[in-house]
Amino acid sequence: MQDSEKFEGLKQNLVEENERRYGAEARERYGAAAVDEGNRRMLRMSERDYDAWRGLEEEIRAALEAAVRGGADPAGTEGARVCELHRRWLSYTWPAYSAEAHRGLAETYVADERFTAYYDRDVPGCAAWLRAAILAHAR
Repeated sequence: MQDSEKFEGLKQNLVEENERRYGAEARERYGAAAVDEGNRRMLRMSERDYDAWRGLEEEIRAALEAAVRGGADPAGTEGARVCELHRRWLSYTWPAYSAEAHRGLAETYVADERFTAYYDRDVPGCAAWLRAAILAHAR
């Protein structure tokens, strides 16, 4: 199997796993059209875009952990920077950005224990800090 085939298989597996775990819930919350378009965007990602998307994810996590450890104010400049990183990360899979949808997603980071566990896995408080940053800065 060539590397390009492996990469296409990786993306397909990610979409299938996401559909299996969260598909029905996401379709109920955001609508089938939005979920389908997000899946299409994932499947159309180039390796370069995929690497950039994953890199942003890691950059966001590192920035969150540093901000929480350092006691940074999510309403301050670091909160604005992290919110922008998160917006850029979303733009890889969201069909269109809206601040309202961004703020709604941020609410789930503290309301849904799965999201909280993801963001807080190494440093407790990251999910709440990200939510506060997005609420303060999403435009």
